[in-house]
Amino acid sequence: MKTIKGPSLHLAQFSDANPPFNTLKSIAEWASGMGFAALQIPAWDQRLIDIAKAAESQAYCDEIKGTLAEHGLQVSELTTHILGQLVAVHPAYDAMCDAFAPEELRGNAAARSEWALQQIKLAAKASRRLGLTEMGTFSGSFLWPYFFPFPQRPEGLVDAAFDELTSRWKPILDNCEEEGINLCYELHPSEDLHDGASFEMFLDRIGGHQRAQILFDPSHFVLQQLKYLDFIDIYHERIGMFHVKDAEFNPTGRQGIYGGYQSWVNRAARFRSLGDGQVDFRSIFSKFAQYDFSGWATLEWECCLKNQEDGAREGAAFIRDHVIRVTDKIFDDFAGTPLSVGQMNKILGISNSFARKHYG
Repeated sequence: MKTIKGPSLHLAQFSDANPPFNTLKSIAEWASGMGFAALQIPAWDQRLIDIAKAAESQAYCDEIKGTLAEHGLQVSELTTHILGQLVAVHPAYDAMCDAFAPEELRGNAAARSEWALQQIKLAAKASRRLGLTEMGTFSGSFLWPYFFPFPQRPEGLVDAAFDELTSRWKPILDNCEEEGINLCYELHPSEDLHDGASFEMFLDRIGGHQRAQILFDPSHFVLQQLKYLDFIDIYHERIGMFHVKDAEFNPTGRQGIYGGYQSWVNRAARFRSLGDGQVDFRSIFSKFAQYDFSGWATLEWECCLKNQEDGAREGAAFIRDHVIRVTDKIFDDFAGTPLSVGQMNKILGISNSFARKHYG
């Protein structure tokens, strides 16, 4: 049995223009003081990593690892969520997604997607140089404006979208195979891969590609009212990453899952800091211990109420308290009695002569 690693911290919600969140060195010192053991680094944030340089320079990657090691930290994974979002963008989201790309590519959807594809390939190479095996991402989406079928979706629309999604991601997955990196899709509302059913549709089209894995985040399943413990039972062999993020769903007579266009603080379904929501993390950590998940438990802080530094400090302690150090013993071994074959046959009422005659 394997023990999950942690706590790690996803830096996307923490990196900032102001100290200590504006450099990897200063944020590492801060995170170590908060009690974290590793950092999950967003590949698109140049304040934290130059992904092109990391893809080509082992010395630079060793420098990153050394910077973290000075504070007792390591890199848990790289993430490419913003880049993955740009691989597949519905035109309705063009203006909003343009901000994720270099200025010279804005307004050119094809060039933007090609740039994102290349950046993810660089991140896979950088992951290998950093000694990592998993990398997180989003799938992007062509279909999200049509997730509720009214007016009815034209026949063939879903197939066409998934076929195009496959054509864009298959070369990236093949590249990840060359680099020895598992690409873990965070199943997330607004992405074409947002639940088990949509992931299976994608998996069928890519021939069950072994590098296509899952980043498990139960908060998004609370918002969808999906049974996240059953999800682990079904897909545990494909889960390569774990975001420890809490959420709650409190429907009223006025709104439910869709949220009524309200702000996050006024939605029935909303993200909360660890321990403040409804996610059953004790059962989740038990499931991961049962299925030998040996990856990182990574705090992703998103809360509509609590200060992020309080959420980080409390979250690191929360994860440490929930990690199950798996046993190397069977609890009732003390009552075991070694028996010979003859003694076991006697217990079962099987004569030795009968056993020799029929079974040798």
